[in-house]
Amino acid sequence: MLATGRLLSGAGFVLTTIYLTKMVADWFTGRELATALAILLTTWPFGIAIGQVGHTWIASAYGWRAPFVVAALYCLVMAIAMRVAYRPPHVSGGVTPPQSAYLTKREWALTLIASMAWAAFNAAYIIYLSFVPRVLIGGGLGSFEAASIVSLGSWAMIFSGAMCGYVADRTGRPDLILYVSLCVAMAALALMPNVAWAVPICVAFGLIGMSPPGLIVALTGAAMAPEKRAFGMGIYYSAYFLMVAPMPALAGWLYDRSGDVFVPILLAITMFALTFAANIAFRVVQRTTQ
Repeated sequence: MLATGRLLSGAGFVLTTIYLTKMVADWFTGRELATALAILLTTWPFGIAIGQVGHTWIASAYGWRAPFVVAALYCLVMAIAMRVAYRPPHVSGGVTPPQSAYLTKREWALTLIASMAWAAFNAAYIIYLSFVPRVLIGGGLGSFEAASIVSLGSWAMIFSGAMCGYVADRTGRPDLILYVSLCVAMAALALMPNVAWAVPICVAFGLIGMSPPGLIVALTGAAMAPEKRAFGMGIYYSAYFLMVAPMPALAGWLYDRSGDVFVPILLAITMFALTFAANIAFRVVQRTTQ
């Protein structure tokens, strides 16, 4: 039953993610798209942080089934609110129907490269959540203290994501901001074994290193025509899940084979470097295939 629930929940998550991203892109393309997407995407670490605290308390007070009920009720309330309150964006002059509902070769290339950037970025974050606590425990911290310090990165992301998107929209320099952020993320992970500095390192990781999710997802606005966005976002997230799903297992396998908890961290650094390279590749394809 738990496995069935997990599959159903995952399917709902995938569909919701595709269409929420599409809806935000429809509303904000051409006007502060990075900021809007950053606000949408920071709800993920916010939900994780709230769940780590609230669900633990609910489970201890009312039993392990209660958090599932609370989460389901929350989803139901949000579905009703979306149905009642959402309105499609007004497009002056109407939308010209596309000649084809499918992506062109250029759109396929840009969509898949953008998906690779987003998958690598998230894979690195998942590895951070999974293995940095082990690094800190190996450095002498207790398990609760290590988990609390690692969570600082997630809390910092709640505020940094929207600010990063806002600054990028105002300055018109999203690529430069993305590259600086990724360099900080890689440096923070490389310095993580310095347990005495774990708190500022994790804060820097979340506040700067993990600040550009809106910039990465905003690539979808340039990857496909607006009228093809529903199909295109389906391709984008299908490729994303195919790439990101094996990464935690690969990180665990590397840890089991090496016995060194820092080896998965090196994989996370590699994923951030791949995000860096994918963004460069996106811009190259964008300029050379007009």
